[in-house]
Amino acid sequence: MNKLILIIKREFIAKVRNKSFIVMTFLSPLLFVGIGVFVGYLSQMKADLKTIAIHDETGRFVNDFKSDDEYKYLNLSNVDLKVLKDSIISESYEGLLIIPKSNDNTSLQKNIQYVSNDSPGVMFVEDLEDVIAKKITAENFQKEGLDTLKINQSKADVSIKLNKASGEESLKGLNEIKIGIGGAFGYLIMMFIVIYGNMVMRSVIEEKTSRIIEVIISSVKPFQLMMGKIIGTSLAGILQFLIWALLGMTAMFIMSSIFGVQMGATSSAQTQEAMQMAQKGMGSDIQMYIKELWNLPIATILISFIIYFIGGYFLYSSFYASIGAAVDNETDSQQFLLPIIMPLILGVYIGFFTVINDPHGTVATVFSMIPLTSPIVMMMRIPFGVPWWQIAISMTLLFGTFLGVVWFASKIYRVGILMYGKKPSWKELYKWLKY
Repeated sequence: MNKLILIIKREFIAKVRNKSFIVMTFLSPLLFVGIGVFVGYLSQMKADLKTIAIHDETGRFVNDFKSDDEYKYLNLSNVDLKVLKDSIISESYEGLLIIPKSNDNTSLQKNIQYVSNDSPGVMFVEDLEDVIAKKITAENFQKEGLDTLKINQSKADVSIKLNKASGEESLKGLNEIKIGIGGAFGYLIMMFIVIYGNMVMRSVIEEKTSRIIEVIISSVKPFQLMMGKIIGTSLAGILQFLIWALLGMTAMFIMSSIFGVQMGATSSAQTQEAMQMAQKGMGSDIQMYIKELWNLPIATILISFIIYFIGGYFLYSSFYASIGAAVDNETDSQQFLLPIIMPLILGVYIGFFTVINDPHGTVATVFSMIPLTSPIVMMMRIPFGVPWWQIAISMTLLFGTFLGVVWFASKIYRVGILMYGKKPSWKELYKWLKY
C-alpha cells in the first residue's frame, strides 16, 4: 500500500509540475471563452447580399418575391433569356429563376427552373417553391369558386396541453432541456476519459522507451504501477477541474462587482423582483420552466456524475495503460485505440438519438447498463427520472467490469512493459493474457 501511495504521489506531482499542464489549466478557460465570443460574433455577421434575377413570362409571381438582407430579387422578365443565362455564367447574378408562360398550372409547376453556377441551399429552394406553391394554390381555389378568406379562417391551430398524471401542468420542450443537461454531463465524462486516458498511455510509453520502467518494476508490482498511474493522473485531472471551477466563480464575482450586482440577501430580493417582472411580462411559462428544472433529480444527477466519472475513467484508463505498455510509440497505438473510442462515440449517438425520444425504452435502458456506454447513456437518462435499482445495477456492473478489466489489463501490462522493438498484434496480446 505504501508503494502504491508513493507511485500515486509521483504521478500526481509529475503531471502538476508539467509546463503544459500549468499553461493549459489557465489557458483552456480563456480558449473556451474566446471560442464562444468568436462563434457569437460569426452568428451575428450578415451574409453577403445575393442578387436573384427573375424571368417571369406569366407576370403572376414576380411581385410575390420579397427582398431581404440576404437575397435581392430583380424583375428582369423583359430581358432576353439568353442574355440572362450569359449573365449567370459571368456571375453578374447569383441565380436565375425562370417561370415559363403557361395557361395550365399543372404543367407550369413542373417546368419552373432555377439556373446557377453553384448548387443553391436547400432552404432557399424550399422558400422559392413555397412562394410559387401558395400563389398557384390561391389561384386554384379561385378557379373552383372557393372563398380563400373563409378557407384561411377555417384552418385549425391545435395546441395540445401536456399534463402529468398527478394533475400538474407540464411544458413542451422540457425533454430537450433534460437531454441538454444530461448530454453536457455525459460529454464531460467522455472528454475526461479521452484526454486523461491518453495522458496515462503517453506516460507509460515514455517510461518504457527510456528504460526507466526496468528499474521501477524491480521494486513494485506491475499492478501497483498501473493503478498508481491511473489514480495519480485522475487526481491531477480533478485538480484541474477544481481550478477551473474556482476561476469561474472568481470571474462571476468580479463581473458582479463591475456591473454592481450584489450577492446574498440583496441578490435574492433582486431575483424575486426579476421573477415577478418576468411573470407579468412574459406570462407564467418562465416560472413553470424554472419550477420544472428544480423538480429534476439534481442530487441524483450530481452524485451519479461523480460516480460514473470515476468508474468510467478507471475502466477506460486500464485499457489505455495496457496499450501504452504493449507499444513502443504513439504511432503504433493507433490500431488499438479505435475499439476503445468506438463505445464512447456509440454512447453519445445512442444518447442523443434514442434517449430524447424514448428515455425508458429497451435500447436506452440496455445501453445504460452496458459498462462501456453506461457512463454516458445513463447520465443522459437520469434527468428523465430513472428507478434507483437501474442506477444501482448499472453502477455495480461498471465497477465490477472495471475490476475484471484491470485484472486482464495488468497481465498485458506486466508482459508489455518489458517488450521492445516489436509491434504487437491482437494475437500476441491474447497470448499475453495466458501468461
